[in-house]
Amino acid sequence: MERRIGVIVNPDAGLGGRLALKGSDGMAKIARERGAEDRAGPRMRESFEHLSSIIQLSSISWDEIHWFLPKGRMGGEWIPKEMKNVGTWTHICDTPDSTSATDTVQVVHSLIEQNVELILYAGGDGTTRDIIGSLEEIDSSSTPILGVPAGVKMHSGSFGASPRSTAEAFAAWFSGDLLVAQTEVMDLDETLYREGEWVVKMYAEAMSPGSPRWMQGSKQRIERISEIEILEGLAEHIHETIEDDPELLVIWGSGGTLRTIGESIGFTITVLGIDVTLGKENKGTDLNEKQLIEVIKQHKSQFKENARILTLLSPMGGQGFLIGRGNLQLSPTVIRSIGIDNILAIVTPAKLATLNTLRIDTSDSNLDLDFQEKKYMKALQGYRTTRLIRISAE
Repeated sequence: MERRIGVIVNPDAGLGGRLALKGSDGMAKIARERGAEDRAGPRMRESFEHLSSIIQLSSISWDEIHWFLPKGRMGGEWIPKEMKNVGTWTHICDTPDSTSATDTVQVVHSLIEQNVELILYAGGDGTTRDIIGSLEEIDSSSTPILGVPAGVKMHSGSFGASPRSTAEAFAAWFSGDLLVAQTEVMDLDETLYREGEWVVKMYAEAMSPGSPRWMQGSKQRIERISEIEILEGLAEHIHETIEDDPELLVIWGSGGTLRTIGESIGFTITVLGIDVTLGKENKGTDLNEKQLIEVIKQHKSQFKENARILTLLSPMGGQGFLIGRGNLQLSPTVIRSIGIDNILAIVTPAKLATLNTLRIDTSDSNLDLDFQEKKYMKALQGYRTTRLIRISAE
């Protein structure tokens, strides 16, 4: 019996991440002019490469699978050679020179005309909204979707935790070991996001393979209940750390927790960007990848063997991502310059209640493996109070 699967890549997804553009909606041209490179396509390729390795060890037949996808950068360009012999591949359209949401919608319509039973896609929350909106238009919202995470933020529950996890979830679904379930399609208003406001809304529900292990789950906004004293204690700890070592370069990650801590000790911290301080001095606000690399390079050049760096990151509530969601400025190059042992997670009781692991998705499999081998990461949960939390980089 033939199994029909649709494939879509949004070539513009995630372009603005390392450039600190706070997303890619309407920013693709600007991002490319500034040197941004494709993110969605390579991550789709990574997912298929891992799927190929799964298939090689699989006891079931994949010969009857029929893949439907666009030619070029919206699909076919990213399929590795080793997958070309797995089933049948049919191109349903060409990729235009520049793409938009309309192209995604048209591809979805074409896939449904081919009676696909699942759509595998690479993109972000905006791509998910486009796909679901298109499915609803043609009364096909029951068609399952499964996302390779390739956007800047990604709050929806239809994404795998990483490209490899998406491949694992797809293989488990294909073999009948994973059922589909309803999940939330969330999105952040990127216009307000760039203005410093964080407004996440649920736009729809989608059907997607359900797996706590491989799927990231949807973003939750954690309610803070009487955490003022905890935040004060966290701020005092960071303040003393900085005072004890005025040559310590501190990289502040995004999020309301770190902004509150920074403001309470005299810094102006952007809630949505990456900031850097040295002693009492602000060395950079809302920095992109290249600016971070330059600041770190200058610090190491100035202080040489005494150069010390501390990176403060707060995990995303409800998902547990420490790296790879909303902070793509922390690229593999930046993280290696910092050193993974110089990263400190900052967690409050509300977030601890939702965390089993700290998730890592650096877009570099070797770096992900370095985190996996570390196994645990230190997390500051109060004044001079730390705990170890298991790392997940699947």
